[in-house]
Amino acid sequence: MTTKRHEQVGLTDAQVLDMYYYMLLARKIDERQWLLNRAGKVPFVISCQGQEAAQVGAAFAMEKDRDFLCPYYRDLGLVLVFGQTARDCMLSAFAKAEDPNSGGRQMPGHFGGKKYNILTGSSPVTTQVPHAVGMALAGRMKQKDFVVYASFGEGSSNQGDFHEGANFAGVHKLPVIFFCENNKYAISVPLNKQLACESVADRAIGYGFPGISVDGNDPIEVYRVMKEAVERARSGQGPTLIEAVMYRLVPHSSDDDDRVYRTREEVEEAKKKDPLIVFAAYLREIGLLDEHKEADMLARVQLEVDEATEYAETAPYPTPESTMTYVYGE
Repeated sequence: MTTKRHEQVGLTDAQVLDMYYYMLLARKIDERQWLLNRAGKVPFVISCQGQEAAQVGAAFAMEKDRDFLCPYYRDLGLVLVFGQTARDCMLSAFAKAEDPNSGGRQMPGHFGGKKYNILTGSSPVTTQVPHAVGMALAGRMKQKDFVVYASFGEGSSNQGDFHEGANFAGVHKLPVIFFCENNKYAISVPLNKQLACESVADRAIGYGFPGISVDGNDPIEVYRVMKEAVERARSGQGPTLIEAVMYRLVPHSSDDDDRVYRTREEVEEAKKKDPLIVFAAYLREIGLLDEHKEADMLARVQLEVDEATEYAETAPYPTPESTMTYVYGE
């Protein structure tokens, strides 16, 4: 029998099967949204494909009723673990009144919700980082025991918001985890034109806390590194910068043509390391997943996505009269 790597980091058999379920659910929601976009039914898709393992692995290392998320627009897998549903995601894509993120007022991928412990996101990239640091400072001042998680792409690590937030968090040893999802491209700009250093994780030393680079295609390894970072934050030792290295398997968004800046050969090579394929292979190897279980899980996920799509497509849009609600303090 192959060694169960997940047991070595404290994960149970049930937990890793749940990890795979959330990864699969995120992928199938994402794929459905692309189809709906191409059919002219939803206006925009910003994809998580290729990044599900890192998101789900990170989410499992936190306590969803205690810790807070400041996610970025690709974090579908992350928010599903924290309680959002396929229906929630589809309501957002269709911009319907019941959309829990913004009541149909925001673009897709702008996750939020007080009941989920998710800070509402904004379209300018990296603005969630100083917000996360502020939340961590507020938690310390109020003597609350929670960790704040801020995720972003590697392109965002070049923005002033990241550097200012990281510097402040490092000085004050705040319980923040900076989680960089390095998918190799800031829209069309490749990594070698973004960074002069070897990796995003190298930047942490300048702020006085650890920087760790991890295989973002391996949810177990991401979980291990995240668990250590969470324990470090809870014990008052301060922030950690985690760089999860993966690959964006689809264009930047539904409005992007990635053929102009990367070859099909490069993309096809990356697909061989697709985290869903690799993780499913691991689960089969250790005897937790077989054809029957896999078919059952796929059918369960497909039903969730179908029902969510049907519900959201027929749900009502926000009324024109509600446009100004919450804008001016009402």
